[in-house]
Amino acid sequence: MDAIESQQLAVAVRTHSNVILVANSILMYDHMATLTEEIIFIWRRPKALSAMTFLVNRYFALLGNIYGLFIAFMPIPYQSCAKYMLYRQLFIFFQQVIVCVILIIRTYALYNCSKRLLIWITLIFIGLVGGSAVGTFGQYAGNLTTPSGVGCFETYTTEESAGCGIAWLAILAFELLIFVLTVHRTYKSRGLLQLRLVSRRNLLDVMFYDGAMYFGAMTLCNVPNIVMYYFGLGAARGSLGLATFTSCISVTLISRLMLNLHKSIDSGIFSVPVQDYEHCLSVLTTEIDVQSAIA
Repeated sequence: MDAIESQQLAVAVRTHSNVILVANSILMYDHMATLTEEIIFIWRRPKALSAMTFLVNRYFALLGNIYGLFIAFMPIPYQSCAKYMLYRQLFIFFQQVIVCVILIIRTYALYNCSKRLLIWITLIFIGLVGGSAVGTFGQYAGNLTTPSGVGCFETYTTEESAGCGIAWLAILAFELLIFVLTVHRTYKSRGLLQLRLVSRRNLLDVMFYDGAMYFGAMTLCNVPNIVMYYFGLGAARGSLGLATFTSCISVTLISRLMLNLHKSIDSGIFSVPVQDYEHCLSVLTTEIDVQSAIA
């Protein structure tokens, strides 16, 4: 490795470490910021399946990212890096599977528990998961280094990076599908004119608004991540921590989305919008004041 390559590697390692710190800071800050709401709307309510799904998503991600911090900053023998990095990839992979399953359940409920829709979405999801798994783990053999004796850093060849990028392309495509289905359901229920006047006064509005915010934010995070897998140069190719950042943001946003639903109704992501006589959706229960609930 010549001097230029060594300098590029040092910059990539430093950027990777900084991005991971930022991603985990956002994730853990959100845990603290929404802990009161979590206690009130999740822990103090009956433990419905939606609440259990929320806890699995939230705390699986927390444990996985603590593990990621460990392998990024703790001294690890070079011989163990391959095993640790593989486990880290598995954590990220299954975390995104959990997020996608939550999106499937939410869309299934949005369409009044349409089993036909559920079957089609599930088949598409299984196909994307299979392709992502083959692309990510079928040729998993990243080059590992332990710079300065601290943590593990992984670089990819062009072929390996393209294979890993398939998973994030699949996630982007699946999130686009969910967003299109959400817009279609809202448009079908409200019409084009009222679609532009969405508020947060009923359940469908909450689901549409949060779904749009989720898709927009995840697109902004995932596109640079994908670009680095396919167009990154040298040590920066797929190795700047953007996958961790995208994963942390998806967990944070999906947790917020679920909390917003649980503030309105205990069934959370299993809530089925019910149409009233004026062709608008109004299934919200009585609002709960957070301060009075604490008291």
